Amino acid sequence: MADPQSNAPLRADAGAPTSGVIHVRTRLTADFTVISNAIAQRRGSAVTVGVAAYISSLPDGSPVSIAALCAHFSEGEILISRALRELEAAGYLERRRERTPTGQVRTRTYFYDVPGGGAVADGPPDPPKPPRPRKSPAADPVPTGDQPQNPASLSDADPRAVAVLASLRRVDPRLVLSEREAVRLAPAVAQWLGAGVAPAQITAQLTAGLPDHFLTRPAGILAYRLRETPLPAPPPRPLPESAPRPAVPPFQTCDGCERAFRAHGPGHCRDCRQRAENLPAAA
Repeated sequence: MADPQSNAPLRADAGAPTSGVIHVRTRLTADFTVISNAIAQRRGSAVTVGVAAYISSLPDGSPVSIAALCAHFSEGEILISRALRELEAAGYLERRRERTPTGQVRTRTYFYDVPGGGAVADGPPDPPKPPRPRKSPAADPVPTGDQPQNPASLSDADPRAVAVLASLRRVDPRLVLSEREAVRLAPAVAQWLGAGVAPAQITAQLTAGLPDHFLTRPAGILAYRLRETPLPAPPPRPLPESAPRPAVPPFQTCDGCERAFRAHGPGHCRDCRQRAENLPAAA
C-alpha cells in the first residue's frame, strides 16, 4: 500500500515573514558597493536614489556630468539635474568650481557616503561641510567668476549678449525671456563672448538637446547650462595668408646646345651666353 500523499503546502520556516519581501542573501566578494540605508531608503524620487547608488559604485575619476548620466540612464536632462540638486541639497554631493594653473575654470564633483563629508574609515576625518542651500532652477544664479556684476537694467547689459539671448527664440520658440531674465543671464553670455566663442556657437550650446517638455522656466534651463557646461573652445583663428609665389618661367630650348632651360623667351642658355662672351673679338 502506497504512502498517503498530501496536497497541503509545506509550512513556512519558523520566523519567516508571512508577507512582504524575503531576502535570499548571497555573500559577495567582488564587484559590489556598500551604501548607507539613508540613501537606499531615501523617501522621494526613485531617480535620486538610483543616481546616488550609481555614482557610489563608480571609481574615482569617472565622469558624472549631466551628459554622462543621461547617456547611462533613460531619464532626460531635467530629471537627472533635479536628482543631482536634491543630492547636493542633502549634502551627499558637492560641486566646486576650481581654477587650474593655466587659468581655466573646471567643475569637480565630490560624493560623500555621509552627508556633509563624513570620516573615512582608514584615514583622518575631513572637516564637515554644511550643505549649500539650493534654489529652484529658475532662481539659480548666473555663473560667477571673472564675469562682470549683474547689470541693473537691460540698457546696462552687454548688447552683444542681449542679442544672443534674444535670438534663441528663433531656434526654439519656447525660449522667450523676460527683460529681468535677460539681464540676469547676460553677464554669463558676455563671459563666453569675451573668451572668443562665436554667437552661433553659444546658441548651439544653449539650444542643443532640449527636453520636449519644460518643467521650469526656460531661463532656469539656460542658467543651468551656462553654469555647468564647460566653456566651449573658440573657433580656430584663420592662418595668415602667405605671400603669393612668383611665377616660374617656362622651359625653352637653347638655340646653341639645344639644352632645356627656363626663360621668358627663346634664346641661349647661360653656359652658351658665357662662352659667347669669352670668345675673342674677330680681327
